[in-house]
Amino acid sequence: MTASTQQTPSANQPQSTDAHSFEVTHVDHDAYTVNIRGHRIQVDQPTEAGGTDTAPTPTELFAASLATCIAFYAGRYLHRHGLPRTGLRVRTEFTMATDRPARVASLRVVVVPPPELPEQRRAALLAVASHCTVHNTLHEPPEIEIELEP
Repeated sequence: MTASTQQTPSANQPQSTDAHSFEVTHVDHDAYTVNIRGHRIQVDQPTEAGGTDTAPTPTELFAASLATCIAFYAGRYLHRHGLPRTGLRVRTEFTMATDRPARVASLRVVVVPPPELPEQRRAALLAVASHCTVHNTLHEPPEIEIELEP
């Protein structure tokens, strides 16, 4: 049995052969652990949604993935130009769609640059941060296949 969301790759879109894998394992109730390269991340649901609220939700991690990717790219830009990263922050908020299917309807990400960032570097910092891998992926969605193991 396979459920698939197909996106037609464009002719100039490179196809990666460098596969990354990890596993998600049930812990208890609505809690799951993700094991990635020896790192463990837990997810859960809030108590009002039937979980035990021991960790962020998968949707919160989705938004956090975008925010941390933007922060990483912004931080690398600052480092490359000899500028301090101290004070760099990324604030994020998201709203859920009110119709079906269940999904994130909007994300707002605000990059708070370090106070020492020169005015003439602000536009470049925003441009670099706006082209992080996660943001690019949201603009060019990957092919997704979901299947049951036989």
